[in-house]
Amino acid sequence: MEKQIREPIGNLKISHEVIATIASFAAREIEGVASMAVCPGNIKRFLSRSTTERSIHIELTDDVAAIDVYVNLRYGAKIPVVSEQIQRSVKEAVQNMTGIVVAKVNVFVVGIDFEEKAGA
Repeated sequence: MEKQIREPIGNLKISHEVIATIASFAAREIEGVASMAVCPGNIKRFLSRSTTERSIHIELTDDVAAIDVYVNLRYGAKIPVVSEQIQRSVKEAVQNMTGIVVAKVNVFVVGIDFEEKAGA
């Protein structure tokens, strides 16, 4: 699946994988995110080779995106605060880099990472 933009001098195609990669990097930059998580209950995504495809789901309708982000947070992270930061970061990154309007970013906290960082 890809997003196609028609320009006077040609076409631009942006694959869902590229959008998912941008969203994944934006989410992982947020303090409190331990890792990306696999979307539960979707065997097709579970069997996917790409971790990004298993952690990010994109729905494009009329050139507007809805993005689902599945994450594991660090123990002690304030879930509402981190989730809002993920939403903002993903929306801004995808819109700035692709020009695609992002209507919403849904954050799914799948797990909590209790491990402490080495040397902490």
